[in-house]
Amino acid sequence: MIDSSAIIHPSAKLAADVQVGPWTVIGPDVEIGEGSVIASHVVLKGPTTIGKHNRIYQFSSVGEDTPDLKYKGEPTRLVIGDNNVIREGVTIHRGTVQDRGETTIGDHNLLMAYVHVGHDSVIGNHCILVNNAALAGHVHIGDWAILSGFTLVHQFCKIGAHSFSGMGSAIGKDVPAYVMVNGSPAEAKNINVEGLRRRGFTKDDINLLTKAYKTIYRRGLTLDEALTELNPLAAESPALQVLIDSLNSSTRGIVR
Repeated sequence: MIDSSAIIHPSAKLAADVQVGPWTVIGPDVEIGEGSVIASHVVLKGPTTIGKHNRIYQFSSVGEDTPDLKYKGEPTRLVIGDNNVIREGVTIHRGTVQDRGETTIGDHNLLMAYVHVGHDSVIGNHCILVNNAALAGHVHIGDWAILSGFTLVHQFCKIGAHSFSGMGSAIGKDVPAYVMVNGSPAEAKNINVEGLRRRGFTKDDINLLTKAYKTIYRRGLTLDEALTELNPLAAESPALQVLIDSLNSSTRGIVR
């Protein structure tokens, strides 16, 4: 299960069936749950907790110190949930004490080759980050979001649940739930209709979300004016409440 050339610190805690490939280095304060597979030439640094049934591919650096100049060696953390796939060359940094002190990745996520996850970022569940997508520090990604290849996300941005970015998007403001964006700088294009269909959203919910999108983006309203119109409709659909919540939680302003 563990190659003889792997270097594992005595304090690291690995479940009995964890597989570790050749020339991988696992440092102190690293915990890895059952069923996980760590390929060759991976570097894992703690404090880091990795859940069950994760697969980390070669040349990834997981749990390294952040290059943030405020970081002074504090024992910040990285927490990764279950059933994630972390492909070749991915880099994930731990948190900083100036924020949460923890970078967090949920369950069932796919991080494709050369993705970067900056310090204190939070990724939900069932997200896909395509090759070379990069998150600056303090970024929050909602469940089921998809970032296409070479998407760049500015620090402190929030990417809403079920949203989608086109390839090469440069995101500098918050992306509301369900919204598709594209461009540099990224601009809102539409509701992620096809993604919602694939995930089983009803036709009525999709129609209501499309109507809400037009209220926000097509009628020349301020965000407060749009919310005034949308709030009474939330009782019709929990899905619409998710969109409203993402608008209310925006701190950088939304993409337009």
